[in-house]
Amino acid sequence: MTQANDGMDLYGKVVTVLGGSGFFGEHVAQELLGRGARIRIASRNPEKAYQIKPLGNLGQTQFVRCDVTRPESVAAAVRGADAVVNLVGAFTGNLDAIQGRGAGRIAEAVKEAGATSFLHVSANGADAQSEVAYARTKGEGEIAVRDAFPGATIFRPSILFGSDDSFVMMFAGLISTFPILPVFGPDARLQPVFVDDAAEAIGNALARPAEHGGETYEICGPEVLTMLDLNERIAKAQARKRHFLPLPDAVSSAVAAVPGTPITSDQWALLEKGNVATGDYPGMEALGIAPRPLGLFLDRWMVRFRKHGRFTESADAR
Repeated sequence: MTQANDGMDLYGKVVTVLGGSGFFGEHVAQELLGRGARIRIASRNPEKAYQIKPLGNLGQTQFVRCDVTRPESVAAAVRGADAVVNLVGAFTGNLDAIQGRGAGRIAEAVKEAGATSFLHVSANGADAQSEVAYARTKGEGEIAVRDAFPGATIFRPSILFGSDDSFVMMFAGLISTFPILPVFGPDARLQPVFVDDAAEAIGNALARPAEHGGETYEICGPEVLTMLDLNERIAKAQARKRHFLPLPDAVSSAVAAVPGTPITSDQWALLEKGNVATGDYPGMEALGIAPRPLGLFLDRWMVRFRKHGRFTESADAR
């Protein structure tokens, strides 16, 4: 089997995917398995990723329990790896230990393990000077990673969407259920990126570390939407008439400050700021990807949310 002729540009490489049991992790795993890599899914709850196992050949996938706040656990997970992908992130808990200084400790472990490439997934809007804990620790994590592993590749993704996500599909469920819905940050601008395009970008970066090592990329889709646009497009794809109530920022901020509401104060602050490419870093095209827009998939994905499924005839349904 040759790498050059059949797309197996990671054939035989051992790739540890830290935080690989989540939504993005499953898509990254599929991409890497398709390129011939042997993957090691490292997670606090690796059993959540067992659905990945049938996607590879016998012995191509390994699962290990790993807590990134424990250095010895990380060292064991990355031992013997040719490449490491760090997908770990959180909105709650000890964010410094998870994605701030903790990201630097992961990079140190990867360096000590002798891996040839390290890809760290940060976030669009990461800023070490931010007052928002999530954005600040993501920014601090980037700095720590660069200090420990200068040749690391850093990705700054916008919101990821897919048929199995918890973003577009969350709104889809709400829109299919309620005739009137409030919209937080109706004018907030987003640049969502298709999860499989982002996963392919990771595969391309790992396959060519000499070209992409040491670089930072903004991983964003081809179109900018507002939150209100997104909700209206989902309703249209469901062929449903819905009334959306754009909430003033002051109301959204007050709601987000109340414990147990659908959005936290940090999430509201990030939403209010927007989530689009700055243009300060190269984008998907520099990784050989022509990102696909949400509109390419939305009508097909929303069929199951229509009142009469495929038999719904028009946008005048309900």
